[in-house]
Amino acid sequence: MTRYFEYGTDAVDYLKAKDKKLGAAIDAVGVVRREMDEDDLFSAIVHQIIGQQISTAAQATIWNRMRERLGEVTPSAVCAATEEGLQSCGITFTKARYIKSCAEKVASGQFDLDAVREMDDAEAIAALSSLEGVGVWTAEMLLLFCLGRPDILSYGDLAIHRGMRMVYHHRKVTREMFERYRRRYSPYGSVASLYLWAISSMNVPGYDRDFAPKKARVAKKGKLGDGAVGAKG
Repeated sequence: MTRYFEYGTDAVDYLKAKDKKLGAAIDAVGVVRREMDEDDLFSAIVHQIIGQQISTAAQATIWNRMRERLGEVTPSAVCAATEEGLQSCGITFTKARYIKSCAEKVASGQFDLDAVREMDDAEAIAALSSLEGVGVWTAEMLLLFCLGRPDILSYGDLAIHRGMRMVYHHRKVTREMFERYRRRYSPYGSVASLYLWAISSMNVPGYDRDFAPKKARVAKKGKLGDGAVGAKG
């Protein structure tokens, strides 16, 4: 059954009251229905590692192939598979090694996934990003799209930066500016993220210009986070 990120009018009303420019963008976009990731955290970690720097379609193909071959994507099933067997699903050897390492740590009790669910956002991000193949951006996406955390706004996501440039007409979003927006959106940073991703697609009437210098846009194109979330599901 497909899960969607849930948010209510309280979040929308709060963001619109706090930020008129974002409020106008919210009105232009309308309701955002974004699919969530796997509700099992281990499966979601594997799914996110598979999807790094590849298309949504390729991720789905590899994920389905892995589920068919393993039965269920669980720590024990992954531990029982070889790295070569995982690689044969269509992933790189490096990704296979990352997935295998994660499974072994979870299966041995070295890494406690249940404990992560009880941590605050900063603690959970630090814990998840200690795993091989899981950086800060991936950890943040796990918090948002697996655990449904309400206040995630990723500085490492280039599509978020593009959305901010388009909404606020900035040539560049500095860290200081980003943190100011983060504080303004809190405690509904995740909902703000959904709308900034929607705006960054350039498919929203009235929001069709990225104010970054052209050279900067070309240089950033295709890097991790640049539409990887904004374009998926």
